[in-house]
Amino acid sequence: MNVGLDHYLIISALLFALGFFGVLLRKNTLVVYMCLELMLIASTLALVAFSRFNGTLDGSVFVFFILTIAAAEVAVGLAIIVALFRKRHTVQLEELNALKH
Repeated sequence: MNVGLDHYLIISALLFALGFFGVLLRKNTLVVYMCLELMLIASTLALVAFSRFNGTLDGSVFVFFILTIAAAEVAVGLAIIVALFRKRHTVQLEELNALKH
């Protein structure tokens, strides 16, 4: 069996859809954050697949910068979630409505 570009793009689309519906349907901030990261990984998988099948390194270099920024994003995002938990004693999105008022 020969694995082609379409196989990678299908996997990437499925991962992105899973993350997208997880963001829409979940109520826990940690799970929503993990689904956002899943969407980011799905897009980087598509970039690497395009880069590999085009025979260039452009997508791979771009993915390196994306993963570097994602590491900083994880640190800041988890710090915000921990700060919200310490102040509100919950990580449920329904109960974190301080910005509504």
